[in-house]
Amino acid sequence: MKDKIKKLFKDNNIKLTSAREMILDILSKANAPLNYEQIRSKMKIDMDKATFYRNISLFEEANIVQKFESDERKWYFEFLEKAHAHFICERCHSVMCVDFMINPDIEEHSVKNVILKGICKMCKHA
Repeated sequence: MKDKIKKLFKDNNIKLTSAREMILDILSKANAPLNYEQIRSKMKIDMDKATFYRNISLFEEANIVQKFESDERKWYFEFLEKAHAHFICERCHSVMCVDFMINPDIEEHSVKNVILKGICKMCKHA
């Protein structure tokens, strides 16, 4: 995956720094979208919030990362590979990717993700 990340930097003419590489490495290995606090807890170097968001914005502009806001008003980020749906639990606020077929080109619109809301399996049975 590191070679793929380095290629993304080169292809998008983005300067490779250890902080940028670490952010993308964390996101590429994640099984679900992550928020700032979750990413920061996995980083091996200290990065202030402003620097983190500047880098994320750079990745968004290059269509490497996408973000969306949850019900708890937190931004979640993920490595952008294909259009897909997300499920947000209205009780525990967990966020997960969902295998839900979407047509990324609905009537000439370009769709990156779809947000589904409801009660997750864990909360439903609690």
